[in-house]
Amino acid sequence: MAERDLFEERAADWDQQPLQVQISTQVIGAIRRTVPLGPELTAMDFGAGTGLIGSGIANEVATLHAVDVSEAMLAQLATKAELRGKVQAHCQDILSEPLEVRVDLVVSAMAMHHVRDTRALMKSLFDHLVPGGRIALSDLDAEDGSFHPAGMEGVYHAGFDRAALGELATEAGFIHVEFTDAGALDKNNRTYPIFLMTAVRPA
Repeated sequence: MAERDLFEERAADWDQQPLQVQISTQVIGAIRRTVPLGPELTAMDFGAGTGLIGSGIANEVATLHAVDVSEAMLAQLATKAELRGKVQAHCQDILSEPLEVRVDLVVSAMAMHHVRDTRALMKSLFDHLVPGGRIALSDLDAEDGSFHPAGMEGVYHAGFDRAALGELATEAGFIHVEFTDAGALDKNNRTYPIFLMTAVRPA
C-alpha cells in the first residue's frame, strides 16, 4: 500500500506562500554563489516539490531530474512552462528505489528533515553521483522544534547540527565538505538560520 501523500492538500498554493518564496530565493542564490553550474551538467533536485529550486537552475544545466515522493507536488511542477523539456520528474523514494541515472550535481532545499535516516540519505546521494560530482544541500540549522507545528507528520529532524551532518557526509565518502550561511527564514516572529552544505564525490 502506497504511503499517504502528506503534501496533497498543500501543493496547489505552495508557490504562493511567502515562506516558500523566501526559501527558494535564498537557496538559489546560495547555490549560484557556491556551486559551478554549466550546460554540460546533469542535475538532480532531491525533494523537488513544485520545482521552485529547479526553476532557478534548470536553464543552467543540461537536464534536471526532479525527485519527490509527493505526486501532488510533482503535478504542480509539471505545469510550469519554464521546466518543460528540461526536467524529468520521478515520484519515488530513491533510498529504496534508486534512479537508473547518475548525475553531476544534487541540489536540495528543506527536504532532508523529511528523511528519517540521514545516514542512508548521504549514502544514497553519494551513489547517485558520478565521480567528481557534487552535492549542495540546504536545510535548517538545529532549532528547538518550533519551526514546524508540534507533532507534524513527516518531520523527523528539528534542523541539523552542521558538524554532525558533515561527519555523516564524510562517512558516506564525500570530501571537501563545507558549510555556508544560505540565509534565514522568518516565521512565528522568529528567525531560523539555514545552511548550504556542499561536498564532492572523489573523482
